[in-house]
Amino acid sequence: MTDIRVQIVMSGTSATEYICKCTSACAGCSSSLILRHVLKAAGPDTVLVVPACCTSVLQGVWPNTAFNIPVYNVAFAAAAAVASGMAAAFESMGKNTNVIAYAGDGGTVDIGIQALSGALERETNFLYICYDNEAYGNTGMQRSGSTPIGARTTTTPGGKVHKKKDLDRIIAAHNLPYMATACSAYPQDLAKKVQKALSIKGPKFMHILAPCPPGWRYDASKTIEVGKMAVKTGLWAMYEREYDLLTISGPTKAAMIKPAPLEDYFKMQGRFSGLKEEQVKTVRGEMERNLRMLKAEAEGC
Repeated sequence: MTDIRVQIVMSGTSATEYICKCTSACAGCSSSLILRHVLKAAGPDTVLVVPACCTSVLQGVWPNTAFNIPVYNVAFAAAAAVASGMAAAFESMGKNTNVIAYAGDGGTVDIGIQALSGALERETNFLYICYDNEAYGNTGMQRSGSTPIGARTTTTPGGKVHKKKDLDRIIAAHNLPYMATACSAYPQDLAKKVQKALSIKGPKFMHILAPCPPGWRYDASKTIEVGKMAVKTGLWAMYEREYDLLTISGPTKAAMIKPAPLEDYFKMQGRFSGLKEEQVKTVRGEMERNLRMLKAEAEGC
């Protein structure tokens, strides 16, 4: 951990901690790890907009907080709308304050997608980050549009029967100046992408995989290992898109050449304990299709 911290600070991120000790996060929480690196990359002149999600809990109980920057807690569907007004206000005052909306997959893929689409269409100067634990983690791990097929949640106890929503291609259809995917297990890649996003004016979007120990049913000590396996199998692809130019990140390039066994990823998590063979085939087919499409796009085909 020390080596990673030093390398990230040396890459140009802040040495100051903006997520303090004693958060209300679960043990092994990767979304708090993500936010730590996001804010170190963004720096002190940043305002965070947080809708209903795990993050609105882990910051602590009023009047105390574990966050060392201004935070606006807003309604589930309103993060992008509030961030739009905030960005416009800062611009009118001639300020370059970073406005970051930080929302879970429930508040992005499902409940907040209309506000997000509107903000992107209006070319709002902000960064929207979806940290994706593939369910409604804050309210008991109910299925979301981002929950993978076969995964057990409190509302799909026998395993989800529908495919997950392709959020990234929905966002890409808005033709953003910048969007990227990342994973909590690769903090240097994540921090560099945040810095790049904030250097560009206009709407930016990042989709970050956030493994969840209680929701995914694995030991809290395995968070980084689970995240890396998601990338190594090719199931979670990491890349950057600047308008029509797509660049695939190194770990995903490696997965395209020699992927780790998909079954090994599933075996690490109790939520996939009832996964059927035909569901594995479906997931594998969707994964291979996604990687083919990304490779073709990156090669200009």
